Amino acid sequence: MTPLNPLLPCLADATNMVLWIGMIILVLFLVVLVMLVGSYFALWFQAWLSDAPVGFAELIGMRFRKVDPRTIVLSRIRAVKAGLNISIAQMETHYLAGGGVPTIVTAMIAANRAKIDLPWDTACAIDLAGRDILSAVQTSVNPKVIDCPNPASGRMTIDAVAQDGIQLKAKARVTVRANIARLVGGATEETIVARVGEGIVTTIGSSQTHKQVLENPDRISKTVLEKGLDAGTAFEILSIDIADIDVGDNIGAKLQADQAEADKRRFQAEAEKRRAMAIAQEQEFKAEVQKNRALVILAEAEIPKAIAEAFHKGNLGIMDYYRLNNIQADTSMRSSIAGTGEHRPTPPSGPGIPPSSS
Repeated sequence: MTPLNPLLPCLADATNMVLWIGMIILVLFLVVLVMLVGSYFALWFQAWLSDAPVGFAELIGMRFRKVDPRTIVLSRIRAVKAGLNISIAQMETHYLAGGGVPTIVTAMIAANRAKIDLPWDTACAIDLAGRDILSAVQTSVNPKVIDCPNPASGRMTIDAVAQDGIQLKAKARVTVRANIARLVGGATEETIVARVGEGIVTTIGSSQTHKQVLENPDRISKTVLEKGLDAGTAFEILSIDIADIDVGDNIGAKLQADQAEADKRRFQAEAEKRRAMAIAQEQEFKAEVQKNRALVILAEAEIPKAIAEAFHKGNLGIMDYYRLNNIQADTSMRSSIAGTGEHRPTPPSGPGIPPSSS
């Protein structure tokens, strides 16, 4: 036993060291636990007093899951006080998905008070789709008025032309209510405005005269409402009211004037074309006349040759030639007296042809 006595103090010191390290670790754990419990004690106590208890383990778990415990606890308290059964897990799931838990809870409370069926899953889907769920619920409770056309588009009226050619400028106001069931995947306000504008143009365009529209503007509202323009949209149209309607320009008269001017230019072009063709044809006729005259001159040039040939062959006597010249002279004299001024060329003399007595 004597050899072991020197080792006992060493073992005692090692045991004491382990005990001290354990105590330090335990103290640190308790300090951290107290800090965690202290940081969430106010939330836990507030939830407990509001009859919406939340465990410390859930609060600590939210911290490690990167969830804001205060947002979840306060939303849970509001939901419970409003009589809504929404679990902590559902709120955490939507928070981690990037949704706005307080906004959804507020919207569901408003829907519950207005007797509107709005399940949690539907509200989450609408919120994650980028729609303002709170605004949709408010629109369902308090209908919204949409100007048609939208002044932001730069147009102040919807212009249409009746069958008599008179232009009418109309402005409408559409009262709509949000349809929660069709909010996901439903068309927006722009579709409502476009469809209403199309209905107004169709109604005015189908009217025989603009006076019919001015006498009964409500026929536009009735016709547009009968078309079911809210199909496939996120809204339900309650009414369409014609706020203003004015008479514009006489489009029919302008179109007729433009058509008449176009016809005038077309007829002028056709007349100019015919005139050019007539001038060209006249020039062709003149050229033909000159050509024929040249042929006549060429033929007359052959006459002296033929007369000379007749003298050489003895077929024409001198007396016959003189009589021919006398006949030509008499013809020229009669033409001069008559005032025609026609000049007949005298056959030239040549070898074997006696000179003319004229």
